[in-house]
Amino acid sequence: MYRNLEECILHLEKNGHLIRIKEEVDPYLEMAAIHMKAYAAGGPAILFENVKGSKYKAVSNLFGTVERSKIIFEKTWEATQNVISLRNDPMKALKNPFKQMNSGVTATKALPMKKSKGIPAHFEEINISDLPLIHHWPDDGGAFVTLPQVYSEDPEKPGIMNANLGMYRVQLSGNEYEMDKEIGLHYQIHRGIGVHQHKATKQSKPLKVSIFIGGPPSHTLAAVMPLPEGLSEMTVAGMLAGRRFRYSYMDGYCISHDADFVITGEIHPGETKPEGPFGDHLGYYSLVHEFPLMKVHKVYGRKNAIWPFTVVGRPPQEDTAFGDLIHELTGGAIKQEIPGVKEVHAVDAAGVHPLLFAIGSERYTPYQKVKQPAELLTISNRILGTGQLSLAKYLFIAAEENQSLDTHKEEEFLSYLLERMDFHRDIHFQTNTTIDTLDYSGTGLNTGSKVVFAACGDKKRDLCMEVPDPLKDLGEFGQAQLVMPGIVAVEGPKFENYEDTEQQMKRLSDAVSAKGELTSCPMIILCDDSKFLSEELSNFLWVTFTRSNPSHDMYGINSFYDNKHWGCDNVIIDARTKPHHAPPLIPDPNAEAKADQIWQQAIRGDGSHESFQD
Repeated sequence: MYRNLEECILHLEKNGHLIRIKEEVDPYLEMAAIHMKAYAAGGPAILFENVKGSKYKAVSNLFGTVERSKIIFEKTWEATQNVISLRNDPMKALKNPFKQMNSGVTATKALPMKKSKGIPAHFEEINISDLPLIHHWPDDGGAFVTLPQVYSEDPEKPGIMNANLGMYRVQLSGNEYEMDKEIGLHYQIHRGIGVHQHKATKQSKPLKVSIFIGGPPSHTLAAVMPLPEGLSEMTVAGMLAGRRFRYSYMDGYCISHDADFVITGEIHPGETKPEGPFGDHLGYYSLVHEFPLMKVHKVYGRKNAIWPFTVVGRPPQEDTAFGDLIHELTGGAIKQEIPGVKEVHAVDAAGVHPLLFAIGSERYTPYQKVKQPAELLTISNRILGTGQLSLAKYLFIAAEENQSLDTHKEEEFLSYLLERMDFHRDIHFQTNTTIDTLDYSGTGLNTGSKVVFAACGDKKRDLCMEVPDPLKDLGEFGQAQLVMPGIVAVEGPKFENYEDTEQQMKRLSDAVSAKGELTSCPMIILCDDSKFLSEELSNFLWVTFTRSNPSHDMYGINSFYDNKHWGCDNVIIDARTKPHHAPPLIPDPNAEAKADQIWQQAIRGDGSHESFQD
């Protein structure tokens, strides 16, 4: 397999999955805009051979399609799946020991290989300012590394097998960072590096960090994979590469011999600087906040190194394909981690973290005449307390009663659930809790709420297929549009504050109730633009679940409290833009025009890619 990133690029080019852009391209907005055009067109990976201000080439859209990723890993995919499967279900090895023998060999061969020399001969010492400083969105705080492999070791148990390799964004320039001496790291405290930093801080010691960029694509993929306990990212990187992860130490820092670039430095206890803004996966800017400051020690670049990058923005983007790839590779890991879970789907169109769809078992009340969610609720607590899933705000979970039910068929799944929910009983809140740091719909940084919608049993209602009469002619609430069966979007006055909104919701509830029952429309979305929200399911999912905080933005027709349990006849979600929300990502028109010109020239210049034209 590939010894480095360049070999992978040549392999993709040979198979018709890469084009070269030879003319000079500006890393300020233009490279990102070209990348997004290539991804949106289902296009190839792109090698930028002439990056303005840097001697290094750059590559993007490597993982833009699952098909291309499987070409990259075609020789090692199945063996790696087998090893991860054994970690998820060790009984497989006991049941079929001879069949699984090759998996053990694969894992052993993938163990990291320590080399004796500190810095390999093919590395040269460089500066941060020598790198392709790619600025992705107009209001980004500076240049960012978007495909880093951030390496740290456990201060209490040092060594590579207790290390963490994670993909945490890295700001290279801008804000108050002193060029070539300081960079910013953005991560949440529960992540692997956050745990390591906490331990180092307790010891009053700085945490040594190495940032690897490039190398075999397996190393990039390993940095984002949710792995079973006890399975090292470096081992998975080796399995997927078909070649052991080679490393050494220099000045106490781990050096990947396979990477294209290595940045080393220290995080000192309590030292922070403002990081951001940054165009993020929710489709908005994550704003400026204090995050750990990394003091740069030394930077190394492979001779003829290539800088890999991606662009993060409103889904779908390249990280969507990443997610599909990881789901296929890790298989049923979540079923092993959370008993009773049959399926969990983080909805990409809603920014991944805000919205989860799930299917679970319901065995607690087999003899009741009227079924109601019970086991589903305990499973929901497990889901919302597990890893990245804990960042979710909305969880829709259905009982495993219909074998054809599929969380990835999003409209069908939502319709199935809305047909069966008892809205007086089956809505459950968690308030004053944590949400995604990048989500600004809550009450503060990383602060918000969660809600579970649970459903089991027989169908209770038919869903409307057009806007029902009670939602027409409502005065200040107009422009009603059917989003999908059972869900209608209605425009309301511009959001001012929550005090005014309480009164508005009461007027809306009274106006609808006065017109009669609305059983066929269990969910109403209050929004700024009902035409946009209803045009595509993806618009509905994005607007509704990125612009609302359940505890503050969910209301109901004829809502009530019963011993602190909240219920209603019909749910209203206020998805209007609020003053505390982060601004959405809007491309720069000049950069877009230049990018379109370069992209069209690139695909016309290579006849094998005519099918990728917009």
